[in-house]
Amino acid sequence: MSSVIRTDIQNDTVSTALARADDALDDLTPLMEQLGQLMVVQTKKNFDAGTAPDGTPWAPKSETTKEAYRRRQAKGSVAVVSDRPLIGPNKMLSTQITFEATSDTMDWGSNMVYAAVMQLGAAKGAFGTKSGIDKNGRAFAMAIPWGHIPARPYLGIGPDDEMAILRAIELWLTATTDAP
Repeated sequence: MSSVIRTDIQNDTVSTALARADDALDDLTPLMEQLGQLMVVQTKKNFDAGTAPDGTPWAPKSETTKEAYRRRQAKGSVAVVSDRPLIGPNKMLSTQITFEATSDTMDWGSNMVYAAVMQLGAAKGAFGTKSGIDKNGRAFAMAIPWGHIPARPYLGIGPDDEMAILRAIELWLTATTDAP
């Protein structure tokens, strides 16, 4: 048989800190906002490094894609073409990473229409075909996408991200419970 010994200690400082921690833990919005900002920064680092969150290098941009960009650039419709994967002529995907935070969740990513395809990849024709008449009056049909797009994960939590998240949570808890 085991015995339980219980002692109640009244300490205004500890009670106040515990009450603050309890209040803070009821609404984690400030923490979720910090984590959202952190993951936006970490994701942009993935674009700078050209790697997935786990450090795996992205598949290189295909010569076909680079040539298509060059043709558009020659027509004056596209900015400078980069050889770096996931860096398009307007750099929209790499610059449009955002987050939404609530009292108990945080989501981050991109609202670019092609964001999921870049993250997950897609087989040629995975989204059907586009057909029509070209400027010379000829009928055409093309697969969407027109070629295989390898997955290039830019969103996720790698080992460095995990450590940064844990540190941010630790600092937030410390600041929350140590505040006067």
